[in-house]
Amino acid sequence: MIAAWVGGLARHRTGRLLATIAGIALAVSLIAALGSFLTASKATMTQRAAQSVAVDWQVEVQNGADPQAILATIRSTPGVRAALPVGFAHSAAFAATVAGTTQTTGPGMVLGLPNQYRTLFPHAIRPLTGQPSGVLLAQQTASNLHAAPGDTIQITLLGGSTRPVHVDGVIDLPQADSLFQKIGAPSQSQPPAPPDNVVLLPASLFTSLTTSPAPDPASAVTTQIHVARDGRLPADPAAAFTAATRAAHHLEARTSGGATVGDNLGAALDAARQDALYAQLLFLFLGLPGAVLAAALTAAVAGAGGERRRQEQSLLRTRGLRPRQIVALAGLEAGLTGITGGLLGLGVAVLAGRIAFGTASFGAGTGAAATRFGLSVALGVAVAMAAVLTPALRDLRAVTVADTRRPAHRAASAWWRRIGVDFALLIASWLVFRASSANQYALVLAPEGVASISVSYWAFLGPALLWTGAALLLWRLCLLALAYGRPLLATLSRPLTGTLSGATVATLSRRRRPLARSIVLLALAVSFALSTATFNATYRQQAEADAQLTNGADVTVTEPPGAQTPPSAGTSLTVPGVRHVEPVQHRFAYIGSDLQDLYGVRPDTITGATPLQDAYFSGGSARALMTRLAQHPDSLLVSAETVADFQLSPGDTINLKVQDSRTKALRTVPFHYAGIVKEFPTAPKDSFFVANASYIAQNTGSDAVGAFLLDTGGTQQKTVAARVRNLLGTTATVTDLTQTRNQVGSSLTAVDLSGLTRIELVFAVILSAGAGGIVLALGLAERRRTFAIATVLGAKPGQLCGMVLTEALLIATGGLAGGTLIGWALAEMLVKVLTGVFDPPPATIAVPGAYLALTALTAVAAVIAAGLNAVRHSGRPAVEELRDL
Repeated sequence: MIAAWVGGLARHRTGRLLATIAGIALAVSLIAALGSFLTASKATMTQRAAQSVAVDWQVEVQNGADPQAILATIRSTPGVRAALPVGFAHSAAFAATVAGTTQTTGPGMVLGLPNQYRTLFPHAIRPLTGQPSGVLLAQQTASNLHAAPGDTIQITLLGGSTRPVHVDGVIDLPQADSLFQKIGAPSQSQPPAPPDNVVLLPASLFTSLTTSPAPDPASAVTTQIHVARDGRLPADPAAAFTAATRAAHHLEARTSGGATVGDNLGAALDAARQDALYAQLLFLFLGLPGAVLAAALTAAVAGAGGERRRQEQSLLRTRGLRPRQIVALAGLEAGLTGITGGLLGLGVAVLAGRIAFGTASFGAGTGAAATRFGLSVALGVAVAMAAVLTPALRDLRAVTVADTRRPAHRAASAWWRRIGVDFALLIASWLVFRASSANQYALVLAPEGVASISVSYWAFLGPALLWTGAALLLWRLCLLALAYGRPLLATLSRPLTGTLSGATVATLSRRRRPLARSIVLLALAVSFALSTATFNATYRQQAEADAQLTNGADVTVTEPPGAQTPPSAGTSLTVPGVRHVEPVQHRFAYIGSDLQDLYGVRPDTITGATPLQDAYFSGGSARALMTRLAQHPDSLLVSAETVADFQLSPGDTINLKVQDSRTKALRTVPFHYAGIVKEFPTAPKDSFFVANASYIAQNTGSDAVGAFLLDTGGTQQKTVAARVRNLLGTTATVTDLTQTRNQVGSSLTAVDLSGLTRIELVFAVILSAGAGGIVLALGLAERRRTFAIATVLGAKPGQLCGMVLTEALLIATGGLAGGTLIGWALAEMLVKVLTGVFDPPPATIAVPGAYLALTALTAVAAVIAAGLNAVRHSGRPAVEELRDL
């Protein structure tokens, strides 16, 4: 019996079974792909966070402790790959006589490095010119001294001893902030910037310099043990952070207070664990709705043949099958479709992984991928059971054999419409959204240095309630339109159906519930595609804006502090590939006792080199505030924190103390508060000022430029940067956008989100096509009797075609319109709730018009194709059709 039943399903219900399997496969493949991607992303975040650290631990030996004993303790600590002592000493000044002139710097730092240092810590030092070992000058120090390899400089320690050394090379310290950190101090107590003047010496030369003659106590040497760990960490960033932090604390305990650990590795993992939670949130916000939609599509496909299934079940009961046997047959169908769809979904996920990421496991480990795939297949079986077995059990309990012979009777109104569940869900969604998008609200809370981390998952309620409430509201509106809008529908359908417009509309009104279901499914699929695509496009837009803010432009030339470079020097930077060169002043100014960065810009031309978004400002748009700076040169843009601290109002006079280049003394320069600046190219994240460059030059006697912003049209940044470096040598620092993009991108942006985007968007298109076409096709297939009877009563082929196309166009129009509104609202809510993912927050969302047009065309094409297919099958002789049914 079982074999006969399965064979009959395969022969006579092929379309319905294949559609059910396809729906399950979509749900399984989407969850498997996104789940494996999430696991791989977390492992990638941990790996890249660890690789970004040049020195894992900086262990400072405390006064009175034996450095050699501490070094031995560290080297015996599990997980330590290498450990070397590094000496730190303060200098009073550096001096150099070059080309007959003597340059002298202020205080600086002298480091003593062992010979193996560059081998064991290759990313701590980046050679620029000369030899990679010996006496090395930091790039800024070389610029201040006008020194180059082969020159001789004088090192003066705080105790007064001076020693000449021969310069072997010029280097850059990529992680100078962490190298010169105050070990053991909280972040708010760290130095605002690393020292400008740094000299690296071989350990033997450093020892002789700091021990002879007898050193002054003020210049006492501090010893740090720089440690490289073996890199064996848990894949999850949160677990890796906990492991690294505990290891650091364990080492401090072993030294009994003799050493303090500067945990650079833990700091990097601390940031990565927050990014990992945001990746998890993205998975839930963007992936879960697609899986739910695929499951709903599967249920709709199974439900499209609900009436026929009840009749078949009644026939089995009439022929003597017991309820247990009927349930077993339904369970067999659910199991076969679930397993088949699950395996097919895994195949699709593996193929998607190979196409998007080059590996079937999306970069995840074998064990993690197998677990995800197994859970995904279990999900597919659960969806099949819910879509096929649950209705069979319900019908067995509630429907008798006699009921199947009577016309189906439905309640006038569903319970949720009577009590207004849709309106309640939308109101609740708005309230949750208001709370979760309020100022100071943190979706992810990861206190610095604390192992515990929390996520406010209740913020999911906003988008979830909006999606559900909007779907129910659209369902309500569709039912009302089909029930009470018959005259208008008849008028609109008359060009297609002619004299059968009334009968067509009556049929639509009678079938308003399955029609409303089809419209809502298509709307949800379109909203999923729109919200996902819009979020991804906005994410890419803001990631690029973040890189632009940090670097300043496509290529940026930063002059060393104190350099008196005039704006006219920018003409020499117009190498091939450069479209525009924009000079930007960088000074420092006191407001009260607070020292802040001051940037002088040319308001009329600054946007020629770098884009300014309205989100960077408050109190006016970017264009309006730049116009204000141009028309009123004494205008000043300040940070929101400064406005609050000094209780400023628009138009208030602000007296800043700025250094006069002629007298080298501070002088008071009056400005007028014109607006708030939150972000600005090359500016720091904290407080700063933006003013008119000509006004600053007029009041300080100098138009010296701090940086040149070079616009290359968004192309050839690396090539142009290389040309400019060859032109300038080591006299200035040249950075390009591609280099900065890799540096400022969080570990969340570092993972291959482009591959994830392709997966999501392809699935969204398929879901849109399935929701519009498959459900309609199965619904029309179940109504072949209606078309056959209409043919017998005299309906012409053109009129039958018009009836089908009217229904198809109704579903397509309602689904696309409803999906657009729901998707737009959902995208706005997602971007607002997930503000923490964006840096800087977007002023407007990015709309990928080409992809959305493709999605709409695909959905419409699927609906029209389903309708035309039904019309083609309606050409069979009516007698044969009725006999088969």
